[in-house]
Amino acid sequence: MEAELKDITNLNKSQNSQREEGKEKDNQPLLQKSEAGDSDNNISYTEKDIQELEKKFAAYVRNDVYGTMGLGEISLKEKILLGLAMITLLPIRLIVTVAILTFYYLVCRLCTLFSAPNREEGEDGQEDYAHLIGWRRNVIVAFGRFCSRAILFANGFYWITETYVEKLANEDQKKGPSEESERPGAIISNHVSYLDILYHMSSSFPSFVAKRSVAKLPLVGLISKCLGCVYVQRESKSAEFKGVAEGTTTNGDFLLPFKTGAFIAKAPVLPVILRYPYQRFSPAWDTISGVRHIVLLLCQFVNHIEVVRLPVYHPSEQEKEDPKLYASNVRKLLATEGKLTLADIGLAEKRVYHAALNGNNNKPSVLHHKDD
Repeated sequence: MEAELKDITNLNKSQNSQREEGKEKDNQPLLQKSEAGDSDNNISYTEKDIQELEKKFAAYVRNDVYGTMGLGEISLKEKILLGLAMITLLPIRLIVTVAILTFYYLVCRLCTLFSAPNREEGEDGQEDYAHLIGWRRNVIVAFGRFCSRAILFANGFYWITETYVEKLANEDQKKGPSEESERPGAIISNHVSYLDILYHMSSSFPSFVAKRSVAKLPLVGLISKCLGCVYVQRESKSAEFKGVAEGTTTNGDFLLPFKTGAFIAKAPVLPVILRYPYQRFSPAWDTISGVRHIVLLLCQFVNHIEVVRLPVYHPSEQEKEDPKLYASNVRKLLATEGKLTLADIGLAEKRVYHAALNGNNNKPSVLHHKDD
């Protein structure tokens, strides 16, 4: 028996080595262990290591005044502004946001009374209330759009600049009447922050793809079920077929590869570009923790969102038969129109970068040093 297991192990190693040899990507390790991190299974990264990661994973590098992970050195003026905001704006905005969220949760609870949710088969089958119609659905949508915009307003997004592009410079003029009247099956947008969800809810109230754990969150769980969210396991391969657009957030200057889920249906899509202009704190959710991001966001006196809505993208016959081609072409369009840089990295690389930063969060010289 032991000999058979050895043979199987050797066979698997041989197959894995053959796969590795056939890969075109550079298989050199991203980082070298430093001598200080060889023990206790903890990896310590040097300043040079962090700089190398910032070059490779530039889509996740934070560039505002608060620096990497929001832990950078700030000026005396910034400290004073932050201090004033923490004793005035922060508590008020936090209370108002929780109040609006609780109110909308009660609206959703009322609309789902005496109504059984849709349930998928299986022990871990998801459930939602997307099947609701009539007054229940109308109330959920109307209050959802209002409350989403109210939360944005309460947190400093007083104005949202929206630009509608009616026709692109290189747009094909030959479109049939059926194409012009066909509604888009999905909204395809760059993913910068959790704030993206609030904007899209206030604008068009679509369904979203979310992590499975979202369904169990207090308040937000029921709201997501009323939205008809599709819950996925991020580590599962099946997420590739259900996910829409980018799989994670960036710093807003880059565009990651799109998942094919939204393009399999062969339906037209609506490309939307989101930007968050800033002077002090960037609303992008990249290398900063959720709690720190919320605190600094609420402490910023005014926040901004700029939205560019492109014309509905109608796929060609070739794109309908090839979802990857369809997704790639829409991604290139968004990058061109939004002046975004294409980055062929994803969630795995983001976790590597985060692990490196979190492993050095007690080393200011590594985290906060920037070359002039």
